[in-house]
Amino acid sequence: MLPDISNALSWLENHSYVLKNINRGIERETLRVKKNGSIATSKHPKALGSALKNEWITTDFAESLLEFITPVDNRIDYMLSFLTDIHCYVARILSNELMWPLSMPCNIKDISTIKLANYGKSNIGLMKTLYRKGLKNRYGAMMQIISGIHYNFSLPIAFWQEWANLQNLKNCKETISTGYLILIRNYYRFGWIIPYLFGASPAICSNFIKNNSTILNFETNNKDTLWLPYATSLRLSNIGYDNNAQNILKITFNSLKEYSNTIKHALNTPLNKFVELGINDKNGKRTQLNTNILQIENELYSPIRPKCINRFNESYSNALIKNGIEYIEIRSLDINPFSSIGIDKIQVDFLDLFLIWCILSDISEMSIEELKYNRENWNIVTLEGRKPNQKINIGCNNHKYPLVDIGKKIFSDLYKLAEILDKNEKNMKYQKICEQLFLYFENPDLTYSARILDIIKQNGMIKTGISLSKKYHNLLCLEPLNLITEEDFKIKAKQSIFEQKNIENNDLLNFENYINNLRIRNSI
Repeated sequence: MLPDISNALSWLENHSYVLKNINRGIERETLRVKKNGSIATSKHPKALGSALKNEWITTDFAESLLEFITPVDNRIDYMLSFLTDIHCYVARILSNELMWPLSMPCNIKDISTIKLANYGKSNIGLMKTLYRKGLKNRYGAMMQIISGIHYNFSLPIAFWQEWANLQNLKNCKETISTGYLILIRNYYRFGWIIPYLFGASPAICSNFIKNNSTILNFETNNKDTLWLPYATSLRLSNIGYDNNAQNILKITFNSLKEYSNTIKHALNTPLNKFVELGINDKNGKRTQLNTNILQIENELYSPIRPKCINRFNESYSNALIKNGIEYIEIRSLDINPFSSIGIDKIQVDFLDLFLIWCILSDISEMSIEELKYNRENWNIVTLEGRKPNQKINIGCNNHKYPLVDIGKKIFSDLYKLAEILDKNEKNMKYQKICEQLFLYFENPDLTYSARILDIIKQNGMIKTGISLSKKYHNLLCLEPLNLITEEDFKIKAKQSIFEQKNIENNDLLNFENYINNLRIRNSI
């Protein structure tokens, strides 16, 4: 039913030193809102610099959707302190606004109040805005302002060198890519454990769904809030990120070449529903970058992605083939409403533990049929994960097993892995985390989604969001900066504005030619 990792654990026990210096990074999204809980309509604060070039503080889909980015580092405390400093500084800048503490958006009565992110008049800036315009026309603006945490993770080269010896592999780049693909496949198989434990979006504002266009049996307070009683993460369900158009891609992650070719196919294949939208509106203004399944690689919605650093401005799929997978990006974390920075140390430590387990587990390939069952499992967990006696499919034999039993079996392995990691670090950190989170399967009311739903049912979505955002704003404004000084933030902002102007002054192509060159690059 679950992969046997006993041999891998025996190997790791003798090579536990290879897990030192794991690299991590966090990207946290949050909406700027007014103090009444409605979306901010102001421009991206000038004091935060250029959203195009500030590598710490930028925007995502909307001008009001902030994104905070930590540098890659192998120290968890440093990473979380860095993220905290960004929050503290931004809180001070947002004197009349707040940071929304939930994944699902605030109360939005008028969709026109969602302004697309503005990155200036350079070709790359205009392209980024046009891409977002395409997302708005394809999927709707409400879907695009859902917030989450992206967690970047890479194992040290020492791990891969020893792992290659275990697997009788010689080519280092292929070894690493093969290992990360194993991780990704197992994340598709068992990663639903993340929304079960940490999902925190069981409710939405009533106006999130147009004309009640859903067959789901939402409960309501008859005011501003809808919820599903056993939901864990509506953000990850079809209520949130609608990826039906991309399901036709059927990416199984069995090889890097297959993945790259599938991405290229999506970048160069028109989809009828997007063709019908057209490239230009009646006034001749562009409505999207192109009519293909994906406008650019970033449009692919998935709970996890293989990533590499693009060093020569080449296409993402080409860079992956050339450089191999260098790290993975976890995209299935909701904003943690119980943390002022949207994520806590327990989550980070557990992710390390679980992602290592995914690498050590079964190396079998994933069939299209199994992919379908895996997607169904994720949807079950996000919509009804805490339902008593809930069952999911393991493998592709259409045989259902109790979700709680599967979760407990995974934790049995995780605890053994935790003992090895704790021995390596000379503490009990990982074992204590296992003991704490194991109880979430004994009692689903302990999960993040159950706890936040209790609060939302009492107060409503809007009051809950306002109350938490004010609480965290006040805490962050009082907290001292630990790693980054106020002067550092000011220098970074000033430098980013200078860099944006420099790009704008040195553009040689007109925008249409720039877009055409982008299309050619994606097709190579």
